[in-house]
Amino acid sequence: MTMTTLLTVLEFGDYAAIVITFAGGVSFLARQQLDVHRLERKLDALLQHHGVPLPSRVSPEVQSLAKDPAKKIAAIKLHRKQNPGLGLAEAKAEVEECG
Repeated sequence: MTMTTLLTVLEFGDYAAIVITFAGGVSFLARQQLDVHRLERKLDALLQHHGVPLPSRVSPEVQSLAKDPAKKIAAIKLHRKQNPGLGLAEAKAEVEECG
């Protein structure tokens, strides 16, 4: 069966079902990523509360960029690239903290 034949056999409802299924899968994965991020923040807070030092998530490359005020945006972009799922506000705070 060729792709053209398959496309002529599918109806609008079939296309809608495919799109809804795909969107649901993407939404589920995004939700899982948010849940993991939330758990990481809570664990970090617990460790800090008990006096356990946390390693810095900011790489030496980002730290060197953050020292130069003209390169602060580049530092934030690199930090977000190195830490997928990190929000802009959180990345900015972490870069400013180390710079």
